[in-house]
Amino acid sequence: MDIRQVSSPAETKTFDTDQLRANYLIESLFVAGEISMTYSHLDRTVVGGAIPTHFALKLESNKQIGSPNFLDRRELGIINIGEAGTVTADGTTYELANRVCLYLPMGIKDISFSSANADTPAKFYFVSTPAHHAYDAKIITADDANYLELGTQSDANVRVLRQYIHPETCDSCQLVMGITTISDGSIWNTMPCHIHDRRSEVYLYFDMAEKTRVFHLMGDPAETRHLVVSDGQAVLSPGWSIHSGAGTGRYSFIWSMAGDNQDFTDMDFVEIQDLR
Repeated sequence: MDIRQVSSPAETKTFDTDQLRANYLIESLFVAGEISMTYSHLDRTVVGGAIPTHFALKLESNKQIGSPNFLDRRELGIINIGEAGTVTADGTTYELANRVCLYLPMGIKDISFSSANADTPAKFYFVSTPAHHAYDAKIITADDANYLELGTQSDANVRVLRQYIHPETCDSCQLVMGITTISDGSIWNTMPCHIHDRRSEVYLYFDMAEKTRVFHLMGDPAETRHLVVSDGQAVLSPGWSIHSGAGTGRYSFIWSMAGDNQDFTDMDFVEIQDLR
């Protein structure tokens, strides 16, 4: 498990490209036949990827988790961005097609990932945050998710947002999770941008062509920086940082949040003319 410590705005503005990527970009989330995990001290969020092929992959605890089972004191959101697969949790099997989400609560002991076909495997992305209560496990499809259309063509930011793990669709302790898809002809996500000091966020960029890149803007609004992000890579976003991006081609991203509240509209907006 990779460990990421928290970096302040003061030190972040001194980072070169390699330091920015080492602190904020998760580059190797998806490896065939393996589970990869990164533990971030931003709200103690765990970000992971699993690609099961010829055998099931079991989600194990870790010294950093500090409990015998991974979900003893945590909750988990899983979204499949690959082909058909299943997640088995304490003997119950959940089928996850592409872009189907599964919420698993605190207290589940045994979790494993499988693919329906080893040659065209599932690709499970998951985010875990600390929990204080055991809610019900729940499958959320794209049709079940809270659906929002945002942006305008003149601002090149037309996008569809689906809130999967969200107070209106699925009970959770603090985890909020969803998918945003950028419409053809648009490039921007989350612009005008914002910060929310009460919550940290993780962006997973996916559904991209091999040569497509997203220029992810981050940092203090007066000291902005950028990360060049490829398909299947994730960005850790502290509460003090803006989080916005522009792509060279089609892309989607999974956003997840953890922190003091689950109010999606709790944002401190930054005027474009104030960015530096």
